Amino acid sequence: MALIEFYQWLFASVLGLFGIEADLSYGWAWLFSQVTLILVLTTVLLVMLAFLLLFDRKVWAAVQMRRGPNVVGAFGLLQSFADFLKFVLKEVILPAGANKAVFILAPLVAFTLALASWAVVPVAPGWVVADINVGILYNFAISSLGGYGVIMGGWASHSKHAFLGALRSAAQMVSYEVSIGFILITVLLFAGSLNLTVIVEAQGPDIRGWNVFGILFPMFVLFFISALAETNRPPFDLPEAESELVAGFMVEYSSTLYLLFMIGEYVNIVLMCALCAILFFGGWLPIIDVWPFNAIPGVFWFVGKVVFFFFLFAMVKAIVPRYRYDQLMRLGWKVFLPISLFWVVLVSGYLLAFDKLPG
Repeated sequence: MALIEFYQWLFASVLGLFGIEADLSYGWAWLFSQVTLILVLTTVLLVMLAFLLLFDRKVWAAVQMRRGPNVVGAFGLLQSFADFLKFVLKEVILPAGANKAVFILAPLVAFTLALASWAVVPVAPGWVVADINVGILYNFAISSLGGYGVIMGGWASHSKHAFLGALRSAAQMVSYEVSIGFILITVLLFAGSLNLTVIVEAQGPDIRGWNVFGILFPMFVLFFISALAETNRPPFDLPEAESELVAGFMVEYSSTLYLLFMIGEYVNIVLMCALCAILFFGGWLPIIDVWPFNAIPGVFWFVGKVVFFFFLFAMVKAIVPRYRYDQLMRLGWKVFLPISLFWVVLVSGYLLAFDKLPG
């Protein structure tokens, strides 16, 4: 039973205990059940994100031979929640010259769009909020809109530093979205569908069918590096450069508004980790399709792969020096774009020559 169907059945059963008949095929009951399901999944995602943030900081500390957060809670497990409380209790400062409506709306847009991208991400068979046939197209469109939050924040701040940081960030995101688009096309050619669930199932039953092993391996490398640039992660964190004094488009933000920007950014990072697992590493599929590996629920395989890629993101930040901005743009337009475009032609020719077109 799919997650949504199970939840709707559970919701109807609970209402039945109170003598309320709920027809979930239409009306308020279906809407309420879907909204509640989205809230539950969002809560799980945000709690998981809190511990991934701690994991991120622990990895950096280990590379630098430090302990990392270890005071708040056992082994520092409550550090992220303490940071959240600190941000919420701080005063929200609005610059005198800022466009206050847009200034407040910008982080809300960035945060909301980041969470909306997860609506089509399947974490196990049937465990997805909206299993639509154009899931990857929806995801790509939402991630493209995410740049509006950055541009709005930089422009509304009425600061030259913030405005230049927003322009820098928008140029970077657009540059690497182009190559990501061509990389996705190569994966879609193998799967024959825009549905993320179908893309995972096409790589079954185990590691032998994963896209990363074969002609698409170079595309995985390009996708991983492009994901770093798309989410402003080192060595491509030029829009923020958090080790410097000026934090780019967020320089005028503080308190909860700054927190919303950062949560949205980390939600996008985890999303990119999830897409790496779905597009190239078989999503929820086990490594080997034999017992006891196939007895483990698919959601655990999926979460394990996401954590693995998050670990790689953290290691890159800890060990790779930052690019200059001209190097970043040259890599996107003069290296990644030609290679990804050439690989689309190569994969198309390969599938036609060997009669491996899906369906």
